[in-house]
Amino acid sequence: MGIVRIQSRRLQPHLLLNSFLTIQHSIHRLQQRHQLNFNKPKSTRSNFATIRTISTSSSSSSAMVKAIRVHELGGPEVMKMEDVEIGEPKDGEIRVRNKAIGVNFIDVYFRTGAYKAASIPFTPGMEAVGVVTAVGQGLTGRQVGDIVAYAGFPMGAYAEEQILPAEKVVPVPSSVDPVVAASVMLKGLTAQFLLRRCFKVESGHTVLVHAAAGGVGSLLCQWANALGATVIGTVSTSEKAAQAKEDGCHHVIVSKQESFVERVAEITSGEGVEVVYDSVGKDTLQGSLECVKIRGHLVCFGQSSGAPDPVPLSALAVKSLFLTRPSLMQYTSKRDELLEAAGEVFGNIANGVLRVRVNHKYPLSQAGQAHSDLETRKTTGSIVLIPDGIEL
Repeated sequence: MGIVRIQSRRLQPHLLLNSFLTIQHSIHRLQQRHQLNFNKPKSTRSNFATIRTISTSSSSSSAMVKAIRVHELGGPEVMKMEDVEIGEPKDGEIRVRNKAIGVNFIDVYFRTGAYKAASIPFTPGMEAVGVVTAVGQGLTGRQVGDIVAYAGFPMGAYAEEQILPAEKVVPVPSSVDPVVAASVMLKGLTAQFLLRRCFKVESGHTVLVHAAAGGVGSLLCQWANALGATVIGTVSTSEKAAQAKEDGCHHVIVSKQESFVERVAEITSGEGVEVVYDSVGKDTLQGSLECVKIRGHLVCFGQSSGAPDPVPLSALAVKSLFLTRPSLMQYTSKRDELLEAAGEVFGNIANGVLRVRVNHKYPLSQAGQAHSDLETRKTTGSIVLIPDGIEL
């Protein structure tokens, strides 16, 4: 009791204030010491820094993963498999271990310099499907174990694991195989905005699809057919012509054997088509202009043969044509647009409107060979890379 009375006499207001200031100063010094320590290189961080890292993520530390890196622009041989460090997801981010990675011509454009990467070296790839392995602090709506897909920026899908903005991924329904989803995400979203938003194809329209046996071309033909359009497709070989027929082309033109301009004029009785979907570019654009009917649309969404020559406005005035060079990124920039488009793509796969052909699978380490085969037009349908160690 005596001890209690002595402490009670000492707890005067001014002494309480002094004690509080002393404690506050001690805490401030402690925080400063830990903050300085946290800013040191990883090798000299204290246990406090390690604990802080663990507490902000579902995974414990940075790790080394395999990824394809491009240190200089050029042919397929410039892509090298390397070890890269992957850190922890920050606020609004998730970390994903890829199960399958889509290969697209846009990857070739960045590798060759036709499109400029933000920096060099870089990891190519703009679509993948994987499992979430960690989530940033405070993030809701995503959790470890989710199977998700993404397409577009940020680039970097040619890797075993990657960090992604959570708002850029969409859930993959259990009815869709991850490999199929990876092969169709970018191409499917592209087909969706081309057919439903860039120009809205309807029953009774006639459309021309170049590279009809390619990844996007195959989907365009199937989807346009399902919408009730008459589909004309161009391909490079007789073998690809057979696939285009299966995919809903009513008329198939082997461009190496006949003029697609003359054949389109014949098929449409000289009237032309409502819309041309041209992913080839330099070799086809001028002919595509000739195939479009009065007040029709030419949608140039790729340049596999090279950048097309400039089109003077006077060339459009002849038939009051509409010419557009769209990009998927501008059509899925809003979260609700992305979810709606992906839902329509996955729904059409589930109901059989879209038959996805994953005709080519390569180990991630053979990404160069995949690019070579794609550029030399040895492939049909979709191409995927599978991280090494995962069964093909």
